[in-house]
Amino acid sequence: MSSPLAPSVCTNGPGPAIPAHVAIIMDGNRRWAQARGRPALYGHQQGAQAVRRVMEAANELGIRYLTFFAFSAENWNRSADEIQDLMNLLRFYLRREVANLVEHNVRLRFIGDRGSLPDDINQLLDGGLAATRGCTGPVATFALNYGSRQAIVQAARDFALAVARGEAKPDDLTVEGFGRRLTDGVPEPDLLIRTSGEQRLSNFLLWELAYAEFVFTPVNWPAFDITHLRAALDEYGRRERRYGASGG
Repeated sequence: MSSPLAPSVCTNGPGPAIPAHVAIIMDGNRRWAQARGRPALYGHQQGAQAVRRVMEAANELGIRYLTFFAFSAENWNRSADEIQDLMNLLRFYLRREVANLVEHNVRLRFIGDRGSLPDDINQLLDGGLAATRGCTGPVATFALNYGSRQAIVQAARDFALAVARGEAKPDDLTVEGFGRRLTDGVPEPDLLIRTSGEQRLSNFLLWELAYAEFVFTPVNWPAFDITHLRAALDEYGRRERRYGASGG
């Protein structure tokens, strides 16, 4: 896990530093579709295309880690029809895109509570993990049925159980060690991008984003492309990341 005092960036030779890890809250699919007189499903479909564009752009730019907020624990509150559409889209994406990820040497990861997802989707997720396990290039993490508060509570429960089994002592709990339970070896995000103009975290990576830079863009996710990603990286490059130290 990246220490807050040791920023994880890729220099990639001359030019501005590129964040090693970019997290994205993909917002605005429904609004984008409604503005065009189309159903929500169309917006989600075009949003899936944006995921591919951004992954290809990130690879080109040298970003090593991407984390997408794909389906939150709170999204179950949406209509049954929209949830079914989202599950079907996830099935379609996993069946179609895993081979493309392998071709581009991208390793797939998932975070979130998979227990509430349909069995066939879990089988597809396992297949995607197995197919890309040997990939050594960029790492793409999808947060599915994910809530950061829930993840933190689960990590605390896991540690408490380890103590109860005699495998750990309460004093063993440290910020770094607890963070590793949440990040599983992936560096904490350097940059968070949220699309559609909303400016909140919505229960996403609350622990991991403690020292990240935030960029909010009014662009709805289906319209997001490499030009918008470059603009976010330019904004990131103008920030002074002090990690609690005094500025210049």
